Amino acid sequence: MENHYTYFHSLGLADPNHQKLATAVIMGAVLVFLGAGSAKALRRKRNRLGAQDGVVPDEKLTTTGFFDFFIESFVAFQDSILGKENRKYLPLTATVFLYLFCLNLIGLIPGVPAATTTVWTTVPVALLIFCSFNYYGIKEQGLGHYIKHFAGPVWWLAILIFPLEVFGTFLRILTLNLRLYWNISADHMVLGIFSDLVPFLVPVIFYALGTFVCFMQAFVPTVLTMIYIMLATQHEEGEEHH
Repeated sequence: MENHYTYFHSLGLADPNHQKLATAVIMGAVLVFLGAGSAKALRRKRNRLGAQDGVVPDEKLTTTGFFDFFIESFVAFQDSILGKENRKYLPLTATVFLYLFCLNLIGLIPGVPAATTTVWTTVPVALLIFCSFNYYGIKEQGLGHYIKHFAGPVWWLAILIFPLEVFGTFLRILTLNLRLYWNISADHMVLGIFSDLVPFLVPVIFYALGTFVCFMQAFVPTVLTMIYIMLATQHEEGEEHH
């Protein structure tokens, strides 16, 4: 798939990694623009109707309606994992899902690079998740207590448990990166092979499968992000009773 033609070739950008990075940056800018525009439109509508808590959804499909439906559905899903009291983490988790899903999805369009098949894109996302859940853990528990939880509940095993826990935590950067990178790469490889061999009808099946893979490879990192946040911010049972 690396040697396939993309629209960036017409712009003089031949390096595949640069093409994918450019695609990731453009997609991020588009989502920020659409989100800001939808928020502005929603505020205008609230002011016009004098509504405080919400407004009636538009009858036609609009960008504002799409984001409203997405957030409503996503909030319900996150509540089932983190609980309603942890909606403060929604900006991170919802952004991770929407950004990865859109990046994965547009990679199915012929001529558009698969942005999540390069470490230039997947590693920054993994680092964002890693830095975020550690920041939330420190903010919630304090630096001392957060570091202490790496030592485990038994003090005389701390010298063994602590380095293993720290190593395992840093290993999440690699696992998040590789999980996304290899699954999307494999999907596009299969799609490319069958599209070249049988350019009619058969690729439709693999495009449908590819869409499912795109969803799952945004869904799984998002769920892992929620789990990492939950593990980083939860207090020990004894401390809660105290």
